[in-house]
Amino acid sequence: MASHPTRLYHNPRCSKSRGALELLQQRGIEPRIVAYLETPPSADELRALLRMLGMPARALLRTGEDAYVELGLANPDLGEDDLVNAMVAHPRLIERPIFVHGGKAVVGRPPEKVLELL
Repeated sequence: MASHPTRLYHNPRCSKSRGALELLQQRGIEPRIVAYLETPPSADELRALLRMLGMPARALLRTGEDAYVELGLANPDLGEDDLVNAMVAHPRLIERPIFVHGGKAVVGRPPEKVLELL
């Protein structure tokens, strides 16, 4: 992924995700919507996102999801690859929304965080 188009990893059922999209649209920004639950990122794409976010895979995990417990992801011995692969296989584990703009990324929690990249 050479270019970094403006995009939002979005879950329309998530109020935080909808709020972030609304804030961007109010400022005339129409990011490309990535419906990551339907089209999960590849492991490489997720690693690129983590680099842009400046965070380890564990920091992007939604620990309240059933899959987090079922897959034993709290285990501190799991490495980056294990966690990335779990998120690719179970995209509900990915914290949302993620806004990508200008080669950087931010998790929109609270939704106002997306404005930091503008």
